[in-house]
Amino acid sequence: MGKLKSYQEQLQEIVDKGINAAEEQQKKLASKPFDYAEKLESEAREYSVKTLRKRYNGYSDSLFEQLRSLNTRFGSFAGDLVAKLEKEAAEGADAVAEAAEEVSDAAQGAKKSVEPKKPAARKTTARKSASTANKSTASA
Repeated sequence: MGKLKSYQEQLQEIVDKGINAAEEQQKKLASKPFDYAEKLESEAREYSVKTLRKRYNGYSDSLFEQLRSLNTRFGSFAGDLVAKLEKEAAEGADAVAEAAEEVSDAAQGAKKSVEPKKPAARKTTARKSASTANKSTASA
């Protein structure tokens, strides 16, 4: 029976050491939030609510002013980019208009060279009149 008693005591010591280690770790973990709260409380006492509000408003104003400045810079950049694109588009439109004018001029020139001459049409009419006159004298 002595050996069983010895095993029982050893087992109780092991469990007791485990409990002690767990308790120590739990106390360390539990103390962290309290340490932070104590530190925050001591720092908060250094400032009044008005001072804290001023600081907050100052940081807030600074942040939004920086955002406005960034927006202005972005707007300027975008404006420059739009102006450049519009200039290129206008130059492209001018080039297209010039090319269209050249094509139109070439088409007009081609049309004039292909059109039949009107005096040739008159000769055909005159021949028909003469042949009609010959037929009427031949039948008389």
